[in-house]
Amino acid sequence: QIVPLWIAPNLLTFSGFVMILFNYFLISFYDWDYTASGTSPGLVPTWVWLFSAFTTFCAYALDSIDGKHARRTQSSTPLGELFDHGLDSWATSIFVLSFFSVCSRDNGKTGVSVYTMYIYLSIVLFNFMCSHWEKYNTGVLFLPWGYDISQVVLIAAYLLTGAVGVEVWQKPFLFGYYITDALVILLIGFSLFLSFPQTLYNIHRAHLKKTLKNDSLYEGLLPLVSPLLLFLLLTVWVVLSPGNILAKQPRLFLWMVGVAFSNVICKVIICQMSSTQPELFHWFLFPLALVVYAAISGLLGWTEEAVLAVFTVLVTAAHVHYGVCVGRQLSEHLNIYIFSLKKRVQE
Repeated sequence: QIVPLWIAPNLLTFSGFVMILFNYFLISFYDWDYTASGTSPGLVPTWVWLFSAFTTFCAYALDSIDGKHARRTQSSTPLGELFDHGLDSWATSIFVLSFFSVCSRDNGKTGVSVYTMYIYLSIVLFNFMCSHWEKYNTGVLFLPWGYDISQVVLIAAYLLTGAVGVEVWQKPFLFGYYITDALVILLIGFSLFLSFPQTLYNIHRAHLKKTLKNDSLYEGLLPLVSPLLLFLLLTVWVVLSPGNILAKQPRLFLWMVGVAFSNVICKVIICQMSSTQPELFHWFLFPLALVVYAAISGLLGWTEEAVLAVFTVLVTAAHVHYGVCVGRQLSEHLNIYIFSLKKRVQE
């Protein structure tokens, strides 16, 4: 209720996203290769962790109230829904990539391996995909408590690191296990035994009530094809890379994973909103398949890191361009502005 009525809901959504994006680049400046927290004391200033807690809390709060503010100002639109979920699909990976700087990569004594980071990120993105796959089939977006818990855990982790120092992540927490081990176990447990089963149950219940939006099994499973193929190609690159690309450029590779996933899921979200059928193969898969083949076959040789950098820039640019174009098209179609509650003047 303290938000002025003249502020557009999309402005709240975008402000939260910009904050976590700025925080991500700030952490990247101090900790590009995820090793800064592996020493005692850590190389990242204390104020950065406190700022991370602040930006995470603000982004979480703004993401929670944008929909309520839209209903309060009677400005709920498909553009706002897509804007919210589209940015969430990208922010999901950014939250995770920022958190990895807290626990540091494996240095032989403490930290987590880059492969654990990749698995951790994949599980989080899998959960996000399941939520929107469920909505594609049922028409209802069911958000599990895991999302709220993850945000609270992130904020607490940043505050703990700022108050105590990175040393808290370098000491056994309970029964010889580190805090990072407990978090990974919790994440896998929530995913396998709570989140994913809940998704299947909700779809099954909709089937029994005959409220499913898609009657055929093929249409129901179609949104999963491109995300799963994306994960398969990326995993092949990680496992078979001659130059061990994930170990050499973990931040760059994981950023590319998050951006590519976001674009694939945005297509699913649009199909769900417009009741249309998604394409079987997302166009990202074809250039990615070529790059992966060139990498694992040894054709790239010593240029593998450079090709990854170029591919990451192109994928990021393509995703931003896609978001801008879709936003402008919906803005014109609905006769509204993206960041203003004023009506567009029709020509």
